[in-house]
Amino acid sequence: MTADHEAGIGETLTMAARPVPLAEAEVLAREHYGLSAIAHPLSSERDQNFHLKAEDGRDYVLKITHPAEDRRVSDMQTQALLHAASVNPDLPIQHVVRARNGQPELSLPFSGDSAIRVVRIVTFTQGEPLHKVQRTSAQRRDLGRSLARLGLALRGFFHPAAGHDLLWDLKQASRVREILVHIQDSGRRALATRFLDNFEHHALPLLPGLRAQVIHNDLNPHNVLVRPDDHDRVAGILDFGDLVHAPLICDVAVAAAYQLSEVGNPLEAAVDFVAAYHAVAPLERAEIDLLFDLIATRLVLIVAISGWRASTHPENRDYILRNNPAAWSGLERLAGLSRQEAQAFLRRACDME
Repeated sequence: MTADHEAGIGETLTMAARPVPLAEAEVLAREHYGLSAIAHPLSSERDQNFHLKAEDGRDYVLKITHPAEDRRVSDMQTQALLHAASVNPDLPIQHVVRARNGQPELSLPFSGDSAIRVVRIVTFTQGEPLHKVQRTSAQRRDLGRSLARLGLALRGFFHPAAGHDLLWDLKQASRVREILVHIQDSGRRALATRFLDNFEHHALPLLPGLRAQVIHNDLNPHNVLVRPDDHDRVAGILDFGDLVHAPLICDVAVAAAYQLSEVGNPLEAAVDFVAAYHAVAPLERAEIDLLFDLIATRLVLIVAISGWRASTHPENRDYILRNNPAAWSGLERLAGLSRQEAQAFLRRACDME
């Protein structure tokens, strides 16, 4: 299988973009936003991000999109932030800072780069990354409530780019079958294949009949900040880069996939999150009955896509594979549950059985 064929599964943003120098980022912030600030690089998989520390003591994030990013998709992400903040100003999300010309994002050329790149600045959220703090039941419940509130705020949001092609779109999970060959261990490859088969048999035929809207689609521990003085409270939901129009339950499944218990029933911890979400934005029984399949499918996407990307971008291997060990562990533990057991457990957590 050639690299060109693999790119055909919908991912073009893994190609390296020319790095933007810190000095150029600082000039951009000063000339277009009136911000005198020192720029510090932030890790990112596709775009180039900077933490801006302004002279007046305030902090911002400068985001320069990948040159291959569809400008309509960038606009969707910006408009979603604006929409969600207008519906619920208290949401723990970053707020768009308008440029001097009043625009929420800019399309700018960069030195030594033939492509125009989209630029936006958002507020910087103070907090501790979720992946660095101890997990608790109270924390999972607040995370569930926070995502439910965000989902409610996005319920009335529409954008022409919402149906864009995204490799991380759960409803399109079948496309990763061709890159499972990059999983070297035959046992693990068989496990991933088994859960992908389950998705296609049980979930895929029913997804078109479920409620759908634009969803965040990437509530992993690297995209969540908790309060420095209270790790049980969510301070910020970051990175709207995987926004897509999809069944609402996919948003729940993506987040729940990162909330599995390390011992015993793997769903024991996840139900804290799911039940709290359900209390704010009630789920339907048909959605809950597909949650086990979709959680497992998200883990399949993680091991398949990250393995493929790490093999083609070894210079960014550590960042790309940051969620890989936990995903394999989750799949192995989910394999010990029957689908019926998992469905009954999740129904009980939401007072449906």
